[in-house]
Parts: sequence; structure tokens; C-alpha cells
Amino acid sequence: MSPLGPFARSEAAAPPAGEIPGLRGAPMRTPVRATGAVTGPGLWPAIVGRLLTRQLWIELYGLPGYGLTLGGGKVTAFAATPRDFRPADPALGKSILGGRFALAGFNLDAPAPADPWNRPSPTRTFAVELHAFNWLSALMLGGERGAREALRLTLAWDDLFSRWSPFAWQPDILARRVYALACAARRMGGVATEAERLRLAEALGRQARQLLRPPGGLAGKAERLTAAAVAGSVLAGPAGVSIRKTALKRLARALKETVGADGGHSSRSAEAGLELLLDLLTLDDALAQLSEPAPEAVRDSIVRLTAALNVQTLPDGRLVAMQGGGPSTVARVAAARVDDEVIEPVSGAAVAGIVRIQSPLLTIVADAAAPARGAWSTAACAQPLALEIVCGRDRLISGCGWTPRAADRQGLRLTPGHSTLTLGEMSIAEPLGGWKADLLGPRLVGRSLNVEVEQRDGEGAVWLEVQHDGWVPRYGLLHQRRLYLDQRLDELRAEERLYPASGQAEVVRIIAAPYAARFQLEPGVQASLARDRRSILLRGHSGRGWWFRTDGPDVAIEPSVHVEDGLTRRSLQIVVRGSARTDSETKIRWKLSPAGAAGDPV
Repeated sequence: MSPLGPFARSEAAAPPAGEIPGLRGAPMRTPVRATGAVTGPGLWPAIVGRLLTRQLWIELYGLPGYGLTLGGGKVTAFAATPRDFRPADPALGKSILGGRFALAGFNLDAPAPADPWNRPSPTRTFAVELHAFNWLSALMLGGERGAREALRLTLAWDDLFSRWSPFAWQPDILARRVYALACAARRMGGVATEAERLRLAEALGRQARQLLRPPGGLAGKAERLTAAAVAGSVLAGPAGVSIRKTALKRLARALKETVGADGGHSSRSAEAGLELLLDLLTLDDALAQLSEPAPEAVRDSIVRLTAALNVQTLPDGRLVAMQGGGPSTVARVAAARVDDEVIEPVSGAAVAGIVRIQSPLLTIVADAAAPARGAWSTAACAQPLALEIVCGRDRLISGCGWTPRAADRQGLRLTPGHSTLTLGEMSIAEPLGGWKADLLGPRLVGRSLNVEVEQRDGEGAVWLEVQHDGWVPRYGLLHQRRLYLDQRLDELRAEERLYPASGQAEVVRIIAAPYAARFQLEPGVQASLARDRRSILLRGHSGRGWWFRTDGPDVAIEPSVHVEDGLTRRSLQIVVRGSARTDSETKIRWKLSPAGAAGDPV
């Protein structure tokens, strides 16, 4: 039985994947084009290599006797009960005990003695959550009854999918399933018969050994090896020791490639860094239960990821939502910081190219680096100079919130999908699609991007200046975003500057280009256009008002969308439109200040 089956569109009311909510009054189509070819010469070696190896692994792993190679000695006991630091939802566990799987915004009824494995899933995202066993920790909250049901569902899965298959054994799905099973295995074994316990241990061992084999790729390698090491810590005896030692030996190099010196994840996603940190904390706990010290690479990565998390956590308790990473939840972020002395980041702190400046009431983060390249770019977004602004604890200005959980919304990865400026309704890069995406994943491809950043601190003020050259090839223009934060007045003054790049005047034949500076609003933020049609009053969940003011020629509040937990919600965006000449400088000024503060619109 296919683990997917027919699955419907997730949100029928949302715009199709290649569309961005556009012109005034309704979610009309706004065509978005890339500025360059989507397949550069550097991509073809990866495509050719993947073509040559993918079918080889499918044929090899699909052989009838392949499962025998995953054996590694009999396991009769479990040695540890690793702590899963991620908070579980008791309501989800109760729902599953009642026979309803509520995953990724959809429901599937499978009351015992039935199970969800022999029926089609409503969506692919649902199927991923189901086969990754992301529901297992919630079910285990149900005490002995929950553990018995978890055991029954696990063994039922093994009845159908014990043999390797392309979807259920996909490396990323396999890693999450192994991690979940490892954290719950000892408690499940406590309610199992001897035969069931042996089956459970054998299934966990086989899947952990598969994680140590190719393919899988560089991105996600640290997560896969961490899951295998956790499983190796749980399985008692020589079999567990062998898996653990092999995984830990390889993990040191994988962490070096994945975690930067500043603690940033190589994908530049704050959420990816958070999830890896949670995995490493579990591994550290499992090794401690075995009285084994964690390798230096693991300890060092935990320290760096934790320090980065301080910078990436905004005053509302959630993460910066840029470059394919979602904001996560307050509880999940807090779980990763439980043993950390939280230190308030200084203004100007930066992690993975995300710069943070702040005043008592305003926190601004700016994307001041190019998107990740190559294998790390499967969730990257073409949104340089993007902004997120938190006023007090209200996140007012954000992006469309795309993450890999909303795979059918790839269009939100384009430049108009965040709070930045576009020219000609184009995108500086775009994700791979079609057969190329099937081979390599939806990597972000386009011309290389150069981003420059300069920061100056003054008495009671911070000046941040960021620019990129993504529009130079077609329009010959550099985009510079200047931010001046008055820390005494809690006022942000900004300027969008478009100016000709050196030596481009003779090359570019386009005289003028329409621009659109977008400021995506968090769902639930109220926006009211003032009579001067230059000022907009914004109110977040706390009800506190903030004035957005601009001297742009055309200002409007338009519909938009926002992705949250893979589901699409309606939202609003402020759009400042005009036209920029390619042979001269264009400036658009805007300001954000507390409502009631002195001062006229810019």
C-alpha cells in the first residue's frame, strides 16, 4: 500500500504556488519572474551525479534480500530512555487513543484495532508527519495505555514497511522516526511481551543502520547521524555500541560542516538550528545515562547553537522567521534554553547573516547575507534585505512564513514573499522545479549575490546599512536599505535607495523599472490607512498602536498570505509602489514610531 495515496490540495482558498497576492482589493495574480536562468553550469554536475546514483540505490535497497544486510546481532534489552526535549501535545495523544490522527491540519480516522498504515493519507505533508512518527511522544503521554497503543501502531507499521521503500525510508523521514522510536522504546518495551520487545529492538536497529548508509546528502547529515547515535545509545549490547560508535565518529565532521563558528546553521534557518540543538540535547542526555561523556564536537555545537538561539529569539519568545525557517513556538524555544542562562543580545548582534538591532520597545532583524547555496539551499529564500520588526512583544512586520512544511507554496520563496523591495515584479532567484527538483530537491538557483553590510553605533542610536546587487544584471541598480534606530524615542527611520552600479550605464537599456517595497504583516495585525494616504496605523495583539509613514508615491494595504505550521492563513501587506530610473538615484523614505509620538509623516 502506498503511504501517500491520493491527497488533495491543502488550502483551496490560497493562491497557487507560483502566485503572490498582488494588486489592490483582491488576491489577483502578480506574475513573478526570475532575473536569470534557473540552471547554471555549476548545477549540472550535481544533476548528472544524482542521475547516475539514484537508480542504483533504489535497485540495491529494493532487492528482496537487502533487509538481511541490516542485521547486526540480537538485542534483548534497552539501555537508556533519552529525554525528548520537545514539548508534546496531550490533546494529540488523546485524539490518537480515540482513533483520530490529527496531523498537519488534517484528520484521519483509524480506531483500534484498525491502523492508519493501510489507507491513503489526505496530503503528502500528513503522510510525512505520520511516517516520521512525530505523533509518538504525544501518544506516550497517555501512560500505560498510550505505550500499548504506541507499540501496536509501531509493530503494525513494521508489518507493512519493514522492507525498504522510497517514501517511508526516505532519509529525513527515517531520521525522525528513528529518533522518536529511540526516545520511546524502553517504555514501550516495558508493556511488551518478550517477542514484541525483540521485534521492536530489531526494527529500531535495522532502521538506525540504514541511517548510516548512503544516500542522504550533506544537508541533514548531522540530524541523521544524531538520530542514529541516539538509537545506538538505547539498544543494549554490542549491536548498540557498534551503531553508536560509528555514528558519533561521523557526527563530528558533520557538525563542523553544519554549525558555523557563530552557531548559525549552514542553511541559515534559525528553526533548523533549533531542531538540531534539541536533537543534540537528547543525545547528550542518552550518553549521560550510559555514563559516557559526549564528544567534544557535540558539546561545542550545543554551546554555539545555544548562544545563537539567544540572538535568534525575539521578544515574543519565538524565532526569527527567515530563509525557510518558521518562528516555532514559545514552548519549543524555551525547551531548548532550559539549562541556559538567557542573556539579552546586544544591539548589532548577528548570527548566520541575520543582524539584530534593538531599543527598549523595538527589535529589528535584517537579512544581511546571500541565501545558502547548493545542497543547503533546498529551503532558502530569494529575499535579501528582508526585515522582521517586533514592537514590544507584537510581531508586526514579518514575511509570508514559508517553510518546507508548505512544499506546495514554493512561490512564497520568491523576493515578494518577504518584507523587502522588488523591481519589475521579478525575483532574484527561484527554486528548482520539475524533474530537477525531484533529483536534487527544490534548491534555490540563480546568479550569485553579493551583500554588503555596515553598522555604526552612536549615543542612543544605531545605524545599519545593507545593500545587494541582485538587480544589477537586468536593471543596473543596487538596492541599499538604510536603517536608523533612535533608541531613546523607540523610532525607526529608514530609506530604500536605488542607484546605478558602477559601469552599468552603457549596458542597461531599460530606462525605468517599477518598484514595490513590501512590508508583510503578521496575521492578526490591524492596519488602517490615514487620510493623508501616507500614514498607516498598525495594531498588534496587545492593542498598542504604531505609525508607519512614508513619502512613497503610492501606498496601499493589500491582501497577502502567511504560512503557519504548513497551513496558509490570510494576512495583509503594506506596499509602496513607484518607478525608478536606471540612470539616476531613487529614494523612498519610511518611518515606524509609537502612536501618539510627535512628528509629521516623512
